[in-house]
Amino acid sequence: MGEFEFDAELWLYPGKGGWHFVTLPMEIAGQIKFLAEPKARGWRSEAVIVRIGRTEWTTSIFPDKASGSFVLPVKAEVRQKEKLTAGQSIRIKLSLDGG
Repeated sequence: MGEFEFDAELWLYPGKGGWHFVTLPMEIAGQIKFLAEPKARGWRSEAVIVRIGRTEWTTSIFPDKASGSFVLPVKAEVRQKEKLTAGQSIRIKLSLDGG
C-alpha cells in the first residue's frame, strides 16, 4: 500500500515512562493521511510495519497535534538491539499495514 524510507531523530518523551519516539517528516505524514483508509482505531492511529537496522516489528503511528505529523514509538527492545539513544538520527523503513 504505502512504503516509506526516511531519517529522523529519536527523542525521549518528557513525561513518565521513558517513552522514545520519532516524528515522521511532514511530507510522509501527508502521504499517509492521503493513503490511509479512515478507521475507528484508537487515537486515530495507523497500523504500520517498521524496520530499523535488522529489527522489524508491527506497531502503530499516532497523530501528533504539536507537530501536525505522526509519531512512531520505538520500544526498548528495539533500542537495545539496535543500540539507539535519544538525539540519534536513525534510518527508518515504514510500511502501512493494510490489515
